[in-house]
Amino acid sequence: MPPELLLRPDRKAAAPRMAGEVVLVTGFEPFGGESMNPSWEVCRRLPREIAGLRVETCRVPCVFRRSIEAVCEAIERTRPALVVCLGLAPGRTHVGVERVAINVDDARIADNAGGRPIDEPIAAEGPPAYFATLPVKAMVAALRSAGVPAEVSNSAGTYVCNHLMYGALHFLAARRMPARAGFIHLPFAAEQALDRRDTPSLPLATMAAGIEAAIAAAHRTARDVKLAGGALD
Repeated sequence: MPPELLLRPDRKAAAPRMAGEVVLVTGFEPFGGESMNPSWEVCRRLPREIAGLRVETCRVPCVFRRSIEAVCEAIERTRPALVVCLGLAPGRTHVGVERVAINVDDARIADNAGGRPIDEPIAAEGPPAYFATLPVKAMVAALRSAGVPAEVSNSAGTYVCNHLMYGALHFLAARRMPARAGFIHLPFAAEQALDRRDTPSLPLATMAAGIEAAIAAAHRTARDVKLAGGALD
């Protein structure tokens, strides 16, 4: 599928396969030499229903442009009420609910297809940035209530995670679809840190329980709560 078609508002939509409210949760394949990606492992551990929403998952290639294509195709197929994209952020100590995605690719390492865009726009005619349309602070509060260290993150980076967050929000805006969407970064899974001294990590079961709580909070929260979530750096 030509990538430019996914970002045009006049593209004809595919018919949804099933009725009922859906949350689409996406996770990435492994990248950067890792044997697993906790974002997809968390997707695999989610229940089939959360807060009355049917859970649909999508495994996303860690490849610029193809990641957007995969998720936009899943959006068209499932017609979700919520889109919650998950990704790995090595070195983070907390689950990070992203506030904003910026319109730039600047890859420190190559993606899984060898692509390495540097200082390139994601969408040439797109706005400089998109804010998540999910209630990020309510989701952080729900994660913390579930016993998961969590915070609002003000940078999704400039790699494939930011690329996907921006692309999904751009697609939804261009198509005027009502789904609310955003991105959550996860630390390493505990299994990945066994031989890495002083590497922050969390158990997969803990992260899955937190994501379930965050999705439930997003579904019941029409307007985000007003809680301090800023950062000094």
